Amino acid sequence: MADATSKPVAAIAAEVTVLPIIFAVSFSHMLNDIMQSMIAAIYPMLKADYQLDFWQIGILTLAFQCTASLLQPVVGIVTDKKPYPYSLPVGMASTLIGLVLLASAHDYNMLVLAASLVGIGSAIFHPESSRVARLASGGRYGFAQSVFQVGGNLGTAIGPLLAAFIIVPRGQGSVAWFCIAAIIGIIVLARVASWYKAHMAANAGKKRAVLAHSLPRNTVILALVILALLTFSKNIYMASIGSYYTFFVIERFGVTVQQSQLMLFVFLGATALGTVVGGPIGDKFGSKVVIWFSILGVLPFTLAMPFANLPVTIVLSAIVGFIMASSFPAIIVMAQELVPGRVGMIAGVFFGFAFGMGGIAAAVLGLLADAHGITFVYALCAFLPALGLLTVFLPSKASLRVA
Repeated sequence: MADATSKPVAAIAAEVTVLPIIFAVSFSHMLNDIMQSMIAAIYPMLKADYQLDFWQIGILTLAFQCTASLLQPVVGIVTDKKPYPYSLPVGMASTLIGLVLLASAHDYNMLVLAASLVGIGSAIFHPESSRVARLASGGRYGFAQSVFQVGGNLGTAIGPLLAAFIIVPRGQGSVAWFCIAAIIGIIVLARVASWYKAHMAANAGKKRAVLAHSLPRNTVILALVILALLTFSKNIYMASIGSYYTFFVIERFGVTVQQSQLMLFVFLGATALGTVVGGPIGDKFGSKVVIWFSILGVLPFTLAMPFANLPVTIVLSAIVGFIMASSFPAIIVMAQELVPGRVGMIAGVFFGFAFGMGGIAAAVLGLLADAHGITFVYALCAFLPALGLLTVFLPSKASLRVA
């Protein structure tokens, strides 16, 4: 890390991939998502300890997701105009304060405040760290986004497991142990911010090389709408797995809670692996190829999963997670190429949109599951990847790279 933060390295224009910085923001992404996924994992404990109703649990989720998703585009727009390198450790500090309040809360209002502070930390972290990953990519944008995002996927997978083994047996106060992760994140992000600031200073006054395309405005708008719809379909399906997969396999196959958690971990692990693979493929063949494969290509497997036996369901869930996860880095890279010079805004919009849609979808799917059963939800969501046909209207790699 010491070499990566020195001015000689920062002075190199973005033709060189700065791996220590990319890995640092990926590691920080993992810590961030461990802490944010932990909140939902301890809902049953909070509900019992505070005698909460389900609507109060919903308000906790709303407080966290509104701050995390709605603030992200605002942060991205502001930092596009004037970057604030040290906003990264400040955002992680907000998460740290939220964890301290969550560990020491004695009433429901403090729980809501704690969830909101964790959401604010996440909203600050995602747009700026995505920008840093792109600055350090050396032109390997898909690779950098994949490495950055796989950290988040690992954090999302690990968070509930740590909550199950640490917080649930020891109680609410043990949330304070996760403050160690936030402190480590602040230290790492302070070093990243130092590199970011040196990079800005070394390139001050220089004209930034921005790859511009010659696509008409209407074509760009249509492409962004399609990318949003593809993100919509992906995140609704992922929400159906993340929130209700354990209930589905328990109801359908009679597995234990522990076995269902392991099955969910298989899916989430495959998702992390798919994120790593998707970026380099996108760099080589273009984002459109990856989106075709990862959205539409997963359709046969999602259609088969509601009707498969237990071993096949485990295999299919891993295949679905692996293939579908590879799309998001490609979607982010293509959106950033469609709107050159607005890296933070695009990252904020798409990360915020993805996060917000996941929360809304989980609530709607829960209502459908109450009304029609969990199997109906999976049979319905299986058709969502068919929206991948819209990929045909996206611009090609060649048209995006024409100056």
